[in-house]
Amino acid sequence: MALSKDLAGAVPAPPDVQPSVPPYWAEAKAELMRRDRIMNKLIPQFGDMHLRGHPDPFTTLARSIVGQQVTVKAAEAAWTKLRALCPKMTPSQVIKAGADELAGCGLSKRKTEYILDLADHFKAKRVHADQWSQMDDEAVIAELVQIRGITRWTAEMFLIFNLLRPNVLPLDDPGLIQGISQNYFSGEPVSRSDAREVAANWEPWRTVATWYLWRSLDPVPV
Repeated sequence: MALSKDLAGAVPAPPDVQPSVPPYWAEAKAELMRRDRIMNKLIPQFGDMHLRGHPDPFTTLARSIVGQQVTVKAAEAAWTKLRALCPKMTPSQVIKAGADELAGCGLSKRKTEYILDLADHFKAKRVHADQWSQMDDEAVIAELVQIRGITRWTAEMFLIFNLLRPNVLPLDDPGLIQGISQNYFSGEPVSRSDAREVAANWEPWRTVATWYLWRSLDPVPV
């Protein structure tokens, strides 16, 4: 599973990245700095940088699938090839490209199947993308994980990078766990229970704290 910096966007933003600052970002930064001594040291290091969302649901989910269980470098290479093959990145364009062309982008057979299944779900309107913004986090996750290849981690990345939800804690993300380990436990191994305990102090801004921990590992997001 790739560290999620490949989803995190920076200036200049790619065409599929939303440049606006999440409306809660300034409040979340101030609150996290006030109540958490690690965040108080970490957040100022990154100035005006902030989470940049991806406004297209299909593109966001496809990009997350590409990033599963591979290095950031491998994910970036495959995504670049996929965008060259399907510049509009629409479900119809992906389906038209077909399995062989998708595999030629460096995708495994399984990921090729997953992206084609995702495209089919969107084209056939078997998902309710137009309703996700009104649904709570767990309801969106429950719908997304019904699609082949969409894990809870993938759904949580979607909540963060497409819906810009402020309080997501992706415990399956290795970057989050590594960030907690390095910043809060001097590099010692961290359990999910440890991570939850640390993150309890971040509510309701766990997304924001997670993003800054990603930045502590990769200061300049792509």
